[in-house]
Order: sequence, then structure tokens, then C-alpha cells
Amino acid sequence: MFSSLQVKYFRIYWLGMFVSLIGTWIQTVAQSWLVFELTSSAFLLGVVGFLGSIPMFVLSLFGGVLADRVNKRNILIFTQVTFMFLAFLLAVLTQFKLITPPQIMFIALFNGIVMAFDAPARQSIVVELVGKKHLFNAIALNSVAFNSSRIIGPAIAGVLVSVIGMSGCFYLNGISFLAVIIALFCIRLGTGAARSSNSALKDLREGLVFIKGHPLILALVSMVAAMSLFGISYVILMPVFVNHVLHSGVKGLGILMSSAGFGALIGALILARLGDFKYKGRLLVGSAFLFSLSLIIFSLSKNYALSVFSLILIGCTSVIPIALINTLLQINVPDAFRGRVMSLFMITFAGIMPFGNLISGSLAQSLGVSAALFFCGLICLILFTLINFVFSGLKEL
Repeated sequence: MFSSLQVKYFRIYWLGMFVSLIGTWIQTVAQSWLVFELTSSAFLLGVVGFLGSIPMFVLSLFGGVLADRVNKRNILIFTQVTFMFLAFLLAVLTQFKLITPPQIMFIALFNGIVMAFDAPARQSIVVELVGKKHLFNAIALNSVAFNSSRIIGPAIAGVLVSVIGMSGCFYLNGISFLAVIIALFCIRLGTGAARSSNSALKDLREGLVFIKGHPLILALVSMVAAMSLFGISYVILMPVFVNHVLHSGVKGLGILMSSAGFGALIGALILARLGDFKYKGRLLVGSAFLFSLSLIIFSLSKNYALSVFSLILIGCTSVIPIALINTLLQINVPDAFRGRVMSLFMITFAGIMPFGNLISGSLAQSLGVSAALFFCGLICLILFTLINFVFSGLKEL
């Protein structure tokens, strides 16, 4: 289950990333609560989510080109230092009661710009750390780290917001970036694939031509796009659902967010334990359909215990297809194109998400949060059915 952690540099990187991710989730919960406290608007929650993710849609392909041309470790050191600065800026503005919704939007936008260059390098550096032999396990353990932090971070945030305030949560996140920055300074990478001597635009065109010529890549990223546009955006509506449907406070929000993280952790551990198993396609398709049904159940829930249970299912069945698609892409992509292909993965995973946030926020504002979540779950079910029909070979992967 933990074979890739035997590789020294991946172990150092993984531990540093894990600490940093906990801080990021603490800030995510505190920031959502801050926006809702300042505005009482579901739509503005969607706007902040949109601004934080839209740069991924616009700039991520250029981030992929950069990752294929420049040392990925150096890219990540720069981006993590920038993330740390932005967290401290948000903390100071909040502490001295200078914070306003436009300032939060600006910081979210700048975070998104940095993320557009961070994410392709972060996704494609894994194979350089562990090699293809441990790739599937390493990607699964990255999901373990991400989703463990989804349990720990929101649970801690639910307590810390009332103890040290929202500004304290933002300071804590800024400090947490030191862990991954120190880890990056400790690791050493090989030379990797030969660096391109072409112009950046020519590299971008070559990457798009490569992707267009591979139906498998298009099928896999279509599934990610469907989930990101209508599925994962449920997260941005959690403060509204907790407040208007379940009538719980910030501690209730932390427990529900942690429930989704707990389910995702279960899914990631299952994948890590399975190893490089056969019939990945069947698990991919089955988990995608179950995700849609779980989201529909959650939308209909008025009971706190049922909401927790359905969020555990949502967490489990969201991480399995995403991790499987990540692995299938990296296994089937040459090293020279890895950054560009993974940038497309990040566009469909995080870059399309802002449009989903806007759709979800608008629907929740006009129809109510429960109806918005039901609609999103139903659309996911329809889209997965269509993708599975058009790309019938997915089950055989």
C-alpha cells in the first residue's frame, strides 16, 4: 500500500506536501465562512470560487509548456513561496479588519494564476521522483495525502475559527507552506526528458496536435470535465447547505467537509492497496455513476446523519475516477509531452470548475441549494452515460 514511500525523495516531498495541504484546507474553510459572513450571498461564494479557478482554464496549457521546458522543482519552489505570501497577506488584512469582498476576490484570482503554473509541474514531477514502476501507487498516495488533509484541515478549522479567528487560520496556512518549500530544497531530480529547443508557441501547438490524435486522452479528460463542471462544485455550496438546510454552524461545516474527505481517503487507500490491477476501466465507469447517484441523494437529504453518509460516498466515488484517470494518462503519455497532457488534465479538473461554481451559485440563488445540487447530480449521470456510449472502450482499460 505504501511502496512508493520507500523512494527517499518522494517520501520527503509527500510529507512536506501533506503538511501544506492541511494548511490549505484550513484556509479554504475559513475563507468560505469569511465570504459568507461578509456577504450572506451564495452567488458571491460562487464568484470567489470562479476567480480562484478561471486562471487554470486560461493559463494552464502555458504552465504545461513551461513544465516540459524548465526544471519542475524550481517552478514549484517559486509557486509555493508565492502561495505563502498571499496567505500572509490575507491574514494581515483580516486581522486588522481591512478585508473586503473585492480584496478576497483579488487574492483568489492571484492564487489561481499561480496555481495554473504550479499544478502541471506538481502533477508531472511525480514520475521523475518515483519512476513508472511506482507511479500508480504514488498517485494513489498523493490522493491519500490530499484527502487526509480534507479530513484533518476542515475539522481543525471548525475549532480554530472560534479559537484563533479566521486571520489565525490564514497565518497557519502561510506557515504550513514552509514544509513543502523545505522538502523541495532537499530533493534532487535527474535531467528527465530532453528539453525542447522550439518556441513556446510551437511546443503548445505540438502538444495540442498530440492530444487531438489520441481518443483515449479525449475520453478520459471528458469524464474529468463532466465531474468538475457539475459534480465537484458542490463544495462551494456547503456553507449555504449547512446554514439553510441543516441549520448548523461552522463546526457542522467542518464535520461535513471532513466526511467527504474521509470517504475520499477510503477511496484513495483502496486504490493504493489494489496496486496496478486489471479492469481499471470498469472501476472508473462504475465509480463515476455511483458518484452521480450519491450527489442526488445528498441533495434530497434534510437529515444530518444522511448528509454525512452521502458525503462519505461522494468523497469515495470522486477520488477513485480522478486518480484512475490521472494514472491512465501518465502511463500512456511520453515523457516529452507529460507536462502539456497533465496541464489539460488540470484544465478539465480545476480550470472548468469555476464555470461549475458560477452555475451552482446561480442555481442556488434562484432555485435553492437543494434543487441546485439535485440538478448537478442528474446532469452528471446523463453526461457519464453519453461519454460511456461514445467511448465504449473505456470499460476495457
